[in-house]
Amino acid sequence: MRAVVFDQYQSDPVLKEVAKPTPGPGEVLLKVAGAGACHSDVAVFREFSADFGPPQLKPSFVLGHENSGWVEELGEGVSGIDTGDAFLVYGPIGCGHCAACSRGQDTYCANAATMPYLAAGLGRDGGMAEYLTVPARNLVPLGDADPVAAAPLSDAGLTPYHAIKKSLPALAGGGKHALVIGLGGLGQLGVQILTALTGATVIATDMKPEAMQRAEEAGAVTVPGGPDQATAIRDLTGGRGVDAVFDFVGIDPTIKLAMETVGLRGRVTVVGIGNGSYSWNFYGVPYEVELTSTYWGTIEELHEVVALYRAGRIVPEVEIFGLDDALEAYRRLEAGELSARAVVAPGR
Repeated sequence: MRAVVFDQYQSDPVLKEVAKPTPGPGEVLLKVAGAGACHSDVAVFREFSADFGPPQLKPSFVLGHENSGWVEELGEGVSGIDTGDAFLVYGPIGCGHCAACSRGQDTYCANAATMPYLAAGLGRDGGMAEYLTVPARNLVPLGDADPVAAAPLSDAGLTPYHAIKKSLPALAGGGKHALVIGLGGLGQLGVQILTALTGATVIATDMKPEAMQRAEEAGAVTVPGGPDQATAIRDLTGGRGVDAVFDFVGIDPTIKLAMETVGLRGRVTVVGIGNGSYSWNFYGVPYEVELTSTYWGTIEELHEVVALYRAGRIVPEVEIFGLDDALEAYRRLEAGELSARAVVAPGR
């Protein structure tokens, strides 16, 4: 079968022929419907080396950690799943028996350091291929919802959902404000999720006017970048500051903006893995402000994300590429030329 493979460090992935996988005990074989292209993939093949990055991510393996597909074959011991049904794939794969994995949060697996891979598409062969094998427990049913458009929800939907759900106490009640910094794929879904789950006024900011327009269409009030950005955001809250901030970029200037706009007893969640830093000072931020980070989410939360998708409450904006054009999708992603989440659909 054809697949997009991370073959060597700090070089472009390659489209090549690889062996069709066979499901092992407790696994299923999926015919891939869609695989989302993520900036994390770019970090893997562009930035990591033998001396930098998780050891589980050494080449080579098939890329693609945002996956959906139809069940093609059941491995030994798998029951209760029908061939032909469509599923979204929870990407992280932990040891399966520690406390974190037992609650469906493989991202925080206590034995991650001893695992041979981190996720489907991150050390283990992923979904940028015609077929994919995954543990049966990692499947979330899609019913009759479009599986191709759903593919990004397994990361670009789940990651903001987990961060927002953790911050819901800060947004409970009337008169609350939430701020979304960065309106790429995760940020746009973050706006939709905040609108679906809370009654807060959602403020969104980005450097791209077209991205802010899409956020406005989803119900956000937008503020452009610039020297008066923080003042304008605080003015929208009546000077109080924002109750919950979600930074989907994670670089020095965006974390600084988050801390300049958060209000008393507010919460700032850095979601974007931009490797930014912040110098904290007791007198520099309002009292009892929380600065935290999150990573991906749980299997249970992915079921909740799919429920919102099937109800039409969240709609990922996608651009579909055939497998032959997968490398072009990554090129455009890396060049910043995409205005939607790139999804590779091998059947197109």
